[in-house]
Amino acid sequence: MTIEEINKTDDELIIEQFMMCCGSTNWAQAMADARPFDSAEDLHTTAVAIWQGLEDSDWLEAFTHHPKIGDIENLRKKFASTAEWAEGEQSGAAQASEAVLKKLADLNKVYEKKYGYIFIVCATGKTAEEMLALLENRLDNPKEKELKIAVGEQQKITTIRLNKLLA
Repeated sequence: MTIEEINKTDDELIIEQFMMCCGSTNWAQAMADARPFDSAEDLHTTAVAIWQGLEDSDWLEAFTHHPKIGDIENLRKKFASTAEWAEGEQSGAAQASEAVLKKLADLNKVYEKKYGYIFIVCATGKTAEEMLALLENRLDNPKEKELKIAVGEQQKITTIRLNKLLA
C-alpha cells in the first residue's frame, strides 16, 4: 500500500491491515484515527508514539498475536493472516537443529510461566542459536525490565511489518 492508499482506505480495512503489523486493538484503532499521514516517516513516528503511550494490557494483547519462536506449526494454524510475514521473520529458527528447537520450546515455557506472556524477540536476521542465547539471558531479568525489553522488541517487529505493508 502507498501512504495515499493507507489514508484513503476505510476504517475497518485499515484497522485489519494495522492489526497485521501489531496485534493491539487500541494501537490499530489509534493508527486509523491518526490518518492522514504525510509520509512513511510520519507513519512510523506516529506508530512509535502511539505504541509507547499504550497501557500494559495493550502491549500484552499484541504479544498474543505472535507464535512462539520456532513453533512453525502453530504459526500456520493460529496466525494465518500474518504467517508469511512471521515465517520469514523466524526463518533462522526453521534452520535450527532439533536440540536447539527443543531447548527454545522448553525455555519458552519457563519464560511464559515467569512473565505471563511468550518470549518476544525481533527474530529478523537472527539464528535460532542467537535467539536461544537472548532467551537464556533475558530469563534473569526482573518483570518490569523484561516487559520494557519485550515492548521494544514488539516495536521493532511493528516497524518491519509497517515497511512490508508499504512495500
